[in-house]
Amino acid sequence: MKQMVMQLPFFAAGAEEETLVGKIFALDAQLLLDAAIVGCAILFLFFLLSYLVFNPARELMKKRQDRIQKDMDDAAKDKEEALQFKQEYEARLKTADREVDQILSDGKKKAMKREQIIVGEAQQEAARILERTAREVDLEKSKVRDEMKQEMVSVAKAMAGRFISEEMNEQKQAELVDAVLQEMGEDTWRD
Repeated sequence: MKQMVMQLPFFAAGAEEETLVGKIFALDAQLLLDAAIVGCAILFLFFLLSYLVFNPARELMKKRQDRIQKDMDDAAKDKEEALQFKQEYEARLKTADREVDQILSDGKKKAMKREQIIVGEAQQEAARILERTAREVDLEKSKVRDEMKQEMVSVAKAMAGRFISEEMNEQKQAELVDAVLQEMGEDTWRD
C-alpha cells in the first residue's frame, strides 16, 4: 500500500506518509484548496457556458415559442376569417338562389304577358280574317243577287218578247212561267 500512496501526486512525501498509511481519504488543507479551486473553475465554466451557450439556446427557444404562438394565433385568425368567408359565401348563395328565382318568375311573367299579347294579336287577326271573309261572302251574295236580277230581267225580257210574239192566253202564260222556272232551277229562288 505504501507504493500506491507514493504514486498519487496529492499525497505529500515524508512524515505525512506515515500518517496517511492507515487512512483511505485524508482531508488536509491542500485538498480543500484544490476542491475550492475546482469549484470556482466549475462555477466560472458554468457562468461562461451560460453566457455563451445557455442564453443563446434560451433565446432560440423563446424565439421558437414566440413563432409557434404567432403561427397558432395566425391559424386561429385564418380559421375565423375562413368561417366568416364561408358565411358570406352561403349568404351570397342564398341571395343568388333568390335572384335566380326572381329572374325565373320575371321571365315567366314576361312570357305569360308575351303569350297573352300573341294570343290577342292572333285573335284580332282571326277576327279580321273572319270579318274580311264575311264581307267577301256578302259581296259574293250581292254579286249573285245582281246577276240573278239581271238574269230575271233578261228572262222577263224574253218572256215579254214571247208574250208579245204569241197570243197568250192564261194557259199558255202558266206554261211559259213554269218553263222559265224550270230553266232557272228551284235553288236559285231559295237563296
